[in-house]
Amino acid sequence: MTHQALRWLKLLLRERCSAGLQLENTEHTLAISYPGIPGRIVFDALESGFMIPGFDPICPTWDPPQEGWVAPLGMPLPAPGMRQPGVLVIELIGDSYYIHYDILGLAFWALNRIEELGAVALDEHGRFKSSSAHAFRHSYLERPVVDEWLEILRQVMQRLWPSVRLSTSGFKTWVSHDVDRPSRYGFTSLAKLSRRMGGDLLRRRRVRDCLMAPIIRHSTRKQLHPDDPWNTFSWLMDVSERQGLRSTFFFICGRSDPRLDADYEVEHPAIQGLIRQVHLRGHAIGLHPSYHSYLNEGLVKREARRLVSVCAANDIGLEGWGARMHYLRWSHPRTLEALESAGAVYDSSMTFPDRCGFRCGSCHDFTAFSPVEDRILNIRIRPLVVMESSIIESMGFGLGEGAYAKFLEMKAACRAVGGVFSLLWHNSSLETTSARNLYQRVICG
Repeated sequence: MTHQALRWLKLLLRERCSAGLQLENTEHTLAISYPGIPGRIVFDALESGFMIPGFDPICPTWDPPQEGWVAPLGMPLPAPGMRQPGVLVIELIGDSYYIHYDILGLAFWALNRIEELGAVALDEHGRFKSSSAHAFRHSYLERPVVDEWLEILRQVMQRLWPSVRLSTSGFKTWVSHDVDRPSRYGFTSLAKLSRRMGGDLLRRRRVRDCLMAPIIRHSTRKQLHPDDPWNTFSWLMDVSERQGLRSTFFFICGRSDPRLDADYEVEHPAIQGLIRQVHLRGHAIGLHPSYHSYLNEGLVKREARRLVSVCAANDIGLEGWGARMHYLRWSHPRTLEALESAGAVYDSSMTFPDRCGFRCGSCHDFTAFSPVEDRILNIRIRPLVVMESSIIESMGFGLGEGAYAKFLEMKAACRAVGGVFSLLWHNSSLETTSARNLYQRVICG
């Protein structure tokens, strides 16, 4: 493990466990110590494969209660790369605990997406497939496995150093909304308007929407029309405010692919009005970089400048802004490096588009690292746990009780490790009463 990788691990441990701890390394072990207090925690089964792209480890499980520890989720932990499953994992020898599993290697491998480096089996949008992920193939994608193991490590620290005050983080919900389609009719071409009206009338059986469409399009010159079925922004903010939450809205500021990017310009008076409304109500504004920007630093910079400029024109200071990539197109580490260069403070693209779960094994924010450039990046990753369409559409749960149960299952996993339940729900996915009811239940549940 390189010097920079060890620096990143020390930073992670200090954020998640204790600011005062030290990380020592030798050729064959890593050890955690605390200045002035006897005892160490020694990792003596380092797995070099965790540093290698394409590593495909075996994945046994380990049951903490069998050794006197508490399983954070109440079930055995997946243990990718455990060399000798079934033997003692945590052992007290003298005044030190020896952990015969490479927890720190697992954290480095999962959080920094080593398995995705150089991947060639991509989907039609150039994205790493969920079906290729080790977590999916070994049935732990819906487990925050890194957080679970770090919770075990915290238990060891607490038992070894009871006087040390460990870092704490309480469970939180963070809701966000990608503004892909702020209006069903307001920004569309006449040809597309005609097709949508036909769909309203013939397929959706919504006569009123069909009749209102030309009026909404004509009226969307200075502000979004209140009767536009995709104009759910005020309602979303109402729901967040009732729950004491602050929504984040990510705006597209470019058209690198006119077919797949938004049909609005961020400078449009109606969009500027929406941005002002979001800001005045105390919610957050972020960047939703366009389709082809995820490998293009120049594009990300230009689009970020547009958002900053529009905000400045409306007396909004955009400090500490974050981003989420359009279509969740994300390639490690190039996407993060582009966002870092553009000035983003965090990225929240880390999930799979077709499945809910923990792509990096965590629901905690963490500092990003580039294993290619071997450096700590000046940007944080805010993992995204659930996108509504993943559960409702891709996983086939629809809007019923099965979907609600799956949302709550993911929320409970985040709560069990004191993490953040990060939820993306598009404003355009709330047209029906059923969808709105489901959203409110998930937020309140």
